[in-house]
Amino acid sequence: QVQLVESGGGVVQAGGSLRLSCAASGRTFDTYVVGWFRQAPGKERELVAGITCSDGSTYYTHSVKGRFTISRDKAKNIVYLQMSSLKPEDAAVYYCSADNILRGVATSPSAYHYWGQGTQVTVSA
Repeated sequence: QVQLVESGGGVVQAGGSLRLSCAASGRTFDTYVVGWFRQAPGKERELVAGITCSDGSTYYTHSVKGRFTISRDKAKNIVYLQMSSLKPEDAAVYYCSADNILRGVATSPSAYHYWGQGTQVTVSA
């Protein structure tokens, strides 16, 4: 079993940057697929980016391509989400998720077994 803890959220002006961290304890991410989801008020939880840790392949939803980067620090057992050129519509609670049954990034939240507590990202216009 793996426990996930997110950090790095905060308030930033439009055009600014934030880096979110997802730290794992209990297991290494080696055999896991890790996804960053976000959920804004009144909206469904959506996958923003994901990484298949066994081969490093990544996925980005269209709206964040070129602005967000997901990466993994194997030594620290942390997955990062670097967010740049932030827009007001990026504001949401961001959640880290993981699963060790998936063979690749899945876009549905129900595919992921483990979740962090979430971290708030606020983008001011």
